[in-house]
Amino acid sequence: MALKHTAHVSDSSRAPRGRGVRLALAALLLALPVVPALAQQSAQAGASATAEAPMVFSGAGSLPDGALALASDISRLLASGKTAAASQDYKPTDGRIRTVLNSALTLLGTPYRWGGTNPESGFDCSGLVSYVFRNAVGLELPRVTRDQARQGELVADKSELEEGDLVVFGKRGRVDHVGIYVGEGRFVHAPSTGKDVMVSSLETGYWSGKYMEGRRLAGI
Repeated sequence: MALKHTAHVSDSSRAPRGRGVRLALAALLLALPVVPALAQQSAQAGASATAEAPMVFSGAGSLPDGALALASDISRLLASGKTAAASQDYKPTDGRIRTVLNSALTLLGTPYRWGGTNPESGFDCSGLVSYVFRNAVGLELPRVTRDQARQGELVADKSELEEGDLVVFGKRGRVDHVGIYVGEGRFVHAPSTGKDVMVSSLETGYWSGKYMEGRRLAGI
């Protein structure tokens, strides 16, 4: 996010990952086959309120931590038809939303950087959101989290979220985080210092307790 607080401090010692790694991940996301269902996350990881619990696959190679672990899952979310999402009233993602999601997911593994607005230096939460929408579909959003949280139409019910919606987080009515909903109770975001751009759950864990509302942007 753009507003500095004690939990989010600049970490100038982290070197940003190379563009080649992110391009390799993007190619992987597009090439992976659709998998039949989400892998079960471990009970031990789920017990921690702040721990992320990505799926684990072999052959991580040199990709960023957590990126390959989520690649099959994310590929399934984006694949046409979504065979694992068996809801009869499922509506396929349209082209502009798919472009937004693909753009966001190619940035997995980019380090968090307070005030960051690009993949070379890193992202904070609102920097990631504004970068994705601007570069994917030419939509200019405000720079800071609290202003992004005023954009578009309110989605008050979490169950009504759609892919490409902004998801807004905070405490006691004060907005302090934002991400992009990717479907099936998950969102992509730049979490905090020491972590990378990742996919997290809205249904369980730390972020489920901070969730406030969704925002649906016009023209997406």
